[in-house]
Amino acid sequence: MRISRLNVVDCYEFEPNLFEDNRGYFMEVFRESHLQSLGLDQRFVQENHLYSKFAGTLRGIHYQLPPYEQAKLVRCIRGSIYDVVIDLRRDSPTFLQHAAVELTSDNRKQLYVPAGCGHAFMTLVPDTEVLYKTDAYYAPEHEAGIHWSDHQLNISWPALKPVLSQKDEQLPVFQFARLPGVKGGINDGEKVR
Repeated sequence: MRISRLNVVDCYEFEPNLFEDNRGYFMEVFRESHLQSLGLDQRFVQENHLYSKFAGTLRGIHYQLPPYEQAKLVRCIRGSIYDVVIDLRRDSPTFLQHAAVELTSDNRKQLYVPAGCGHAFMTLVPDTEVLYKTDAYYAPEHEAGIHWSDHQLNISWPALKPVLSQKDEQLPVFQFARLPGVKGGINDGEKVR
């Protein structure tokens, strides 16, 4: 397994070793000790499977508020996605910075999203499927998000008119988002550095 550190603290890209022969291939998808070697002590408790029919489908920017923050391990098993992590941890040296990677069924890479970070992805081709593990259960009363097109976050998305859910279209901009660690749950209007 090749592990690359990304420009958000504790955010990593994992690329499995592929062993091929005349029958096909084998790859190890997950090994807890890889996370532990990075100082990440996660126990995944839930796995979700997403299917997106259209290219340009955008899901996010999503996260959960304390005490239900989620770390995630994301992989694309069919098609391809542009996957983005936004650091929302106020005490992090990479607060409000983001990392973006392309995950595809061909490159077989995975993205580790630290708890306290926002997460979103856009499909690059039709009929895309994504699996992701989480270390905390989905808690709808603690879910939050930021609008995908917020110019303060400075994310260069591959498509400017994505396919969105009504819920994601109505997410607030960063200035008015509920963020982890903010008194009252509403952002104080802090601007991106």
